[in-house]
Amino acid sequence: MSATRPDRVRAVVAPVVAAHGLDLEDLTLTPVGRRRLLRVVVDRDGGLTLDDVAAVSQPLSVALDDSAVMGGAPYVLEVTSPGVDRPLTAPRHWRRAVGRLVDVRYLDGSELCGRLVGATDTGARLDVDGTVREVGYDEVRSAQIQVEFGRAGQTPSPDDEEQEEE
Repeated sequence: MSATRPDRVRAVVAPVVAAHGLDLEDLTLTPVGRRRLLRVVVDRDGGLTLDDVAAVSQPLSVALDDSAVMGGAPYVLEVTSPGVDRPLTAPRHWRRAVGRLVDVRYLDGSELCGRLVGATDTGARLDVDGTVREVGYDEVRSAQIQVEFGRAGQTPSPDDEEQEEE
């Protein structure tokens, strides 16, 4: 497999993904036995549905099969979303995570955890224990959404209250 193959595959995949109103977040090509796994990670503002994934999977498969980019060896195409605990690496990721709890690691080694209350092209605002903190993307080494099992502000359902009383 040549070093340029992922770039060539991306050149075929990106226009199809964009034509469906989605962002191509990642593309990986991994050998798995005699086959290869092509994982295409897509997202968009407002999130994805299974219908969105299905709608882009078929045209992606056709585009890949019609081009010579995958060569003659068999491959498996997997189209997926970034997942709930994805890293925040672009302003659009921050914008899509508003309302979520985020861990931030700064370039200087310090850390911050807060609820994302706003995002722009240059930075974000996090609510940290009732105080809003400004975070410039140029100051961030890494940031990741925290998985929450009981999100703040959620009202327990009557079923939840009954279970607590038992």
